[in-house]
Amino acid sequence: MKKTTKPGKPNREMQATTPETVRLNKYLAQAGICSRREADKLIDEGKVTVNGVIADMGVKVRPQDTVCLNGKEIGGKADTAVLAYYKPVGVVCTEKDKHADRLVSEELHFPTRVTYAGRLDKDSEGLLLMTNDGALIDRLMRGANRHEKEYVVKVKEEITLDFLDKMCSGMYLKDIDAHARPCKVKQEGKFTFRIILTQGLNRQIRRMCEACGYHVTSLKRVRVANVLLDSLKPGEYRRIVGEELSELYRIANGS
Repeated sequence: MKKTTKPGKPNREMQATTPETVRLNKYLAQAGICSRREADKLIDEGKVTVNGVIADMGVKVRPQDTVCLNGKEIGGKADTAVLAYYKPVGVVCTEKDKHADRLVSEELHFPTRVTYAGRLDKDSEGLLLMTNDGALIDRLMRGANRHEKEYVVKVKEEITLDFLDKMCSGMYLKDIDAHARPCKVKQEGKFTFRIILTQGLNRQIRRMCEACGYHVTSLKRVRVANVLLDSLKPGEYRRIVGEELSELYRIANGS
């Protein structure tokens, strides 16, 4: 029996791939709504419509189509914005949390909606890359790509060579059943060290220190890939442009 569809229903089996069409999850990412992975979830939950009809996963969108999220029409590709933002201590990396006093989505006042490419926990501070480019977010957050993230960490206990050796050699983190990759660690003071990670396990540095019997008193991210925190103050941001932006995309794309 021949398969039929309702009139006007966007169906990927009926759509030829042309230069003018784009997959719906990519369309949402290009519009600065979310990453492609998050877009897939929104589509699967039936929150996205194309021309008034709940969209199927994998549907392709044409320039003349009307796309809505939760009933609100969204535009096409937004101008790409990539920001270096100094997240202060106490700000939570989430879009919505009724229990959080300060959300990054409310703290950063930028005319285009942007979201973070890699989190920092509430008690940590420093560099967050914020962007509306969903593809860039996906590439930067993929642990397999091993993008560098650099931190300056202060601990309560005096640093020893044994501690540094344990931190850089990689270790098993029992409470999350995961192995930390070997990393670069350099002592900077009696209680301060610098560490470069190539993965993003939950509260990784704090867990690594605790596994060594140390307690973090402050943690600041100072670099992501080629982007530096530099002279930014807590709550400030700058737009990444020019050669710095080109280099970031080169690194993110693995070239």
